Amino acid sequence: MNLEEPAVLVLAPVGRDAPIVASILAKALVKTRICANLEEVLPLLDRAQCLVVAEEGLTNSDRGAFASWIANQPAWSDFPIVLLVMRGAEYDKRLAFLDRYLIVLERPFLASSLVNSVRAALRARSRQLEVKTYIEQMQELADRQKLLIRELHHRVKNTLSNVRAMMGATARSSQSVDDFMRNFSARIVSLADTHSMLTDDYWQTASLQKLLHRELLHYETLDRPRIVIDGPDVSLVADIAIPVGMAFHELASNSAKFGALSLPHGRLEVHWQLTGTGSARVVNLDWQECNGPRVEPPWHTGFGTTLLEKVVAVQCDAKIQLCYDPGGLRFTMEFPLRDTRLVPSYS
Repeated sequence: MNLEEPAVLVLAPVGRDAPIVASILAKALVKTRICANLEEVLPLLDRAQCLVVAEEGLTNSDRGAFASWIANQPAWSDFPIVLLVMRGAEYDKRLAFLDRYLIVLERPFLASSLVNSVRAALRARSRQLEVKTYIEQMQELADRQKLLIRELHHRVKNTLSNVRAMMGATARSSQSVDDFMRNFSARIVSLADTHSMLTDDYWQTASLQKLLHRELLHYETLDRPRIVIDGPDVSLVADIAIPVGMAFHELASNSAKFGALSLPHGRLEVHWQLTGTGSARVVNLDWQECNGPRVEPPWHTGFGTTLLEKVVAVQCDAKIQLCYDPGGLRFTMEFPLRDTRLVPSYS
């Protein structure tokens, strides 16, 4: 509740009850607002914490909208009402709909009785608001769990498709069972590492720089550094991080077998930059190898090339270019940086 808004509404249209109540509560440091009629009270109820009302303020008014507001309170709410009645008289039975919310105070009342009644009402309301906060947190947690379940279903389906594609492509490009097992296992480990990075972040994002470090760090040499990784901090959502992580694995493996990383003096530089703003941001990545063996265009299309030109290009909406320059392989990739995931809607 805004500190400038009154905690207690006061409705006592007959006599001097309203200013007396306001004066007593002001001395007890309780902020009040005196209302002239029930119509003035109604739009303020959602922001107030208590209503002090004289019996005649309700019996002499159209109570329909007030009764409806009371009946439609959420499950956590029992809006507290201090009802001022005449001493020795039962309160009007037309107000029976307020029974569960009432603190009845007979007039004339002691200042201490009023203050104690209002403070009890405010404590009750404070507890109710705590319950409201707890319920909202539990609902947020439930929604989060639904999201994670959706994400899990989506990710498992995509992962199985990727594994099936990797298995077939690896089998076609392998010369022996041992060759197949070695290459296929390495690809599975890379895929699992990307998944671990995503799950550590509750399926939110994976760092582009960390994906590169994970694939390239074990190819680096301490005595003669030969790998440069440079670019701004970029977080990739899961639907982009997985194919990009697979692409980096294929590029790194190819370089270690046939490219710059296969020779001690070979070098690799990976640079990227962000262009555009907001939802129009684009990642431009440049993978450049040099000082390695002479590069020749491949005589057949392997899994790595298919992954880059088909899977990454489609899943990431990326523009891909592989340049087999004799001096070193160059790979460029341009793709839009999404900040939302492609999880299907929950039903």
